[in-house]
Amino acid sequence: MNISFKNIAAYALGPMMVASALTACNDLNTLPDNYYVTTGQKEEAIGINPELAKAGVVGISSTYNQYCAVYSSAHLDFGWPSVLMILESAGIDFVSPNIGYNWFATVNEYDLGGNNNYLNNMSWYHAYKIIDSANSVLKNISADTTDPELQLYVAQGFANRAYIYFNLAQIFQFTYNGHEDLPCVPIITEENADKAAADGAPRATVREVYEQIMADLDKAIQLLSDSGLGVDHIADTGTKRFVSLATAYGLRARVNLVMNNWQAAASDAASAIAEGNKEGIRPYSIAEASRPAFNNANDHNLMWCVFIQPNDRVVTSGIINWPSHMGSLNYGYASVGAWRMINKSLYESISDTDCRKGWWLDEDCLSANLNANQQALMSPRGYDPEPYTQVKFGPYEDVLQTTTNSTSPILMRIEEMYLIQAEATARSGGDGKSILENFVKTYRDPSYTCTLNGQEFLDEVWRQRRIELWGEGLSYFDLLRLNKPLDRRGGGWDIDWIYNVEAPLKPFLIPNNEVEANHALGDNNPTWSKPNAVGDF
Repeated sequence: MNISFKNIAAYALGPMMVASALTACNDLNTLPDNYYVTTGQKEEAIGINPELAKAGVVGISSTYNQYCAVYSSAHLDFGWPSVLMILESAGIDFVSPNIGYNWFATVNEYDLGGNNNYLNNMSWYHAYKIIDSANSVLKNISADTTDPELQLYVAQGFANRAYIYFNLAQIFQFTYNGHEDLPCVPIITEENADKAAADGAPRATVREVYEQIMADLDKAIQLLSDSGLGVDHIADTGTKRFVSLATAYGLRARVNLVMNNWQAAASDAASAIAEGNKEGIRPYSIAEASRPAFNNANDHNLMWCVFIQPNDRVVTSGIINWPSHMGSLNYGYASVGAWRMINKSLYESISDTDCRKGWWLDEDCLSANLNANQQALMSPRGYDPEPYTQVKFGPYEDVLQTTTNSTSPILMRIEEMYLIQAEATARSGGDGKSILENFVKTYRDPSYTCTLNGQEFLDEVWRQRRIELWGEGLSYFDLLRLNKPLDRRGGGWDIDWIYNVEAPLKPFLIPNNEVEANHALGDNNPTWSKPNAVGDF
């Protein structure tokens, strides 16, 4: 099932969506007798019962976690985490075998240059569903509110919308710098959603989309600062499904990095770290990173996540979820042969004194980070994995071979901010080397030193990002913003998937369903063909 934004918008305005928990704030649009209420009546209703507004905010986070919403029979469709895994699978470091259990094989194959594939359909649908949920909140609460609670809620709408447009902009057009005037994606806000549903919407330019992103993030940061309330005010469980002030700074740091606003990126990353400290957020220690982890939504290094609970449909499905396709220590598609492995050359570049080397099995399927039971499972007599298989991500509640795949996929964690700060500081003429060295030495490898300068230092930051953030949905975007080729040689890829595609990598096409339904859209991106395999070194 492929649904265009124009169809999504019309659907969201209909009575069926009013009853949907995914956009609970839309309940404010109607009275019990189905007469539409005025804006003043909505504000009065919110004032009397703020829980109505809170329901809409919770609805935004729920929209990230949809079960088979685009492809009803495809086991790779489990909401926004599917999009992140698709992006990883298209790159150079997220190696997977060419077997039937690998639902992401067509993405590994990089046959994505048409307008009807998993990446463009799923990213488009899930993105605009989340945008619609954010717009519903923003439509019902004024951005000028002075009520601290409502300021906290409005900030969630702005921050989530900015995050999604930032992803769309990178998927459907070349990276920002030098491509500002190219057509990007339609901008749908609370102000034009009704008109877009009726008439369609044209592609805004890359510059216009980024202006919207930055305006939304500026508002989110201001509102979160003015509110003074923490995200635990929204809910007392799963708080990291919401955007805190630290996370909002982190989002703006990401955007400034892509826009080459180096000083602003470094400043925002520093602010994210400082605010994170106030929120109790700090990196994993070496000891904490020396075991399978990243599986607890309450971890102190986690800033933002897609919050998953055991009774969610993606979990009760058993295998249609992120841990099923990623996890090596739980039951799922990965554990029956669709292993997720690191690029062999990248693995070999990791120092033996770096605790992250144990995030993957070595050539003998051993990892210093595993206890005896975990290592026994990762052996020929256990799950029998491939060399370089990941054991970075632990199973739910650390239960080996669990079938309860209820871990919460990461959207942001604090370690990324140190890497952004190091790169952006260096690019703006500052001492990025000390920032990088202090981070790695303190939290990952006590023997680490960095003597590199210039482009070699920037490539070292990229290498650190590839290691630290492996599997978290960011690596493909790094190829785009850094103008790197898709070079899989020496990485351990299947022989048919070893490519060396020169930079810049081409943007993906807007889905055919959207093109057919949205006549105001304008021209699509040019099609491109799957590359030819080039053979290994």
